[in-house]
Amino acid sequence: TLPDRPPPSGPTAAPVYGDWTPAEPSGGEAEGASPVSRLGPLPPPLPSRVHVGTRPPTYDAEPTALPAADPDDLDALVPDTVLDGARYGACTLRAVSVRGDSARYRGEPRRDALLTARFGTGEGALVLVALATGTRTAPGAHLAAAEVCRWIAAAVGRSHERLTADIRAARRADLKAGLHRLTDRSLGRLRAAATEQGLDPDDYAATLRCLLLSGDPGCRTRVFFGVGPGGLFRLRDGEWQDIEPEVAEVKGEPVLGFGSAPPETPDGDRLTMDLGIPTPPSPYEPAPGPPREPFRFRTSVARSGDVLLMCATGFAEPLRGEPELRAHLADRWSGPEPPGLTAYLADTQVRVKGYADDRTAVAVWEA
Repeated sequence: TLPDRPPPSGPTAAPVYGDWTPAEPSGGEAEGASPVSRLGPLPPPLPSRVHVGTRPPTYDAEPTALPAADPDDLDALVPDTVLDGARYGACTLRAVSVRGDSARYRGEPRRDALLTARFGTGEGALVLVALATGTRTAPGAHLAAAEVCRWIAAAVGRSHERLTADIRAARRADLKAGLHRLTDRSLGRLRAAATEQGLDPDDYAATLRCLLLSGDPGCRTRVFFGVGPGGLFRLRDGEWQDIEPEVAEVKGEPVLGFGSAPPETPDGDRLTMDLGIPTPPSPYEPAPGPPREPFRFRTSVARSGDVLLMCATGFAEPLRGEPELRAHLADRWSGPEPPGLTAYLADTQVRVKGYADDRTAVAVWEA
């Protein structure tokens, strides 16, 4: 900002830059040139919040070691940080995925994957943001996470016209059923890919969380779906709300009061109640596999000024566990305008001692 002072006057006045005074203009200097006013001293830099809590984290704030590279498989490398953003309809999108402090120190790749994609144009556009986290300690965790993001994006892209229509018409049941099928198919492809490569499907696996946004400014419905833990939050009127959908796994046959047959037959015979005692596995049938993660789904109708935040566990856990981080982000993100990309990156990198995993967070500001 220029200082509020008049420029120096007189024929001998010269601009001053710090302690250096330029030489007299040569004969080629145009006469009557406007004098240059002195630039005032720079203001002190604004304090930046690098961590919250009473003590700084153990690891350095900046990357230390790069992951090992295979010269015959350079496509497997992933960058330390991915940052993206857009503005569609009535919302502004910010998305980031950053390698965790622990992985930066140990030279391990970022296990989180982030993908943003737009299908369609104009008011019929559909924006998908997908994030996935590979299995901890598995050597190909980052590859599995990236693959499942690409597969769910391809499935959504092929069905984007139907999905867009269902979102605009608020067909919640159709959306839940359709997205459940697409998610199961994508995760099924991941298990099949593990088998083809001779890997354990439990190691070559990933959690998956997705957000769908309509390009129609009049559509305020935001759709979340996925499989696995993480966080879904809403900042409304300066207060954080945890809106992660609850999951209830239904096992066995239908029970009374939940889609079951009536308690009596037309002849008045009472039906036997299922006590929920598991039946021992038959020796002639294979043992059941481990239970799969339940499907998570939620539709949210946004209000003006809302901030919707979807994140992986590496960011959800410190947000739930550290009130000071919640207060800091609420203060930073409650302004009239969304932060720019670099400001959003800085906000999501505010560190908390005891949390050193990858941080992947997707935020949507409502106009």
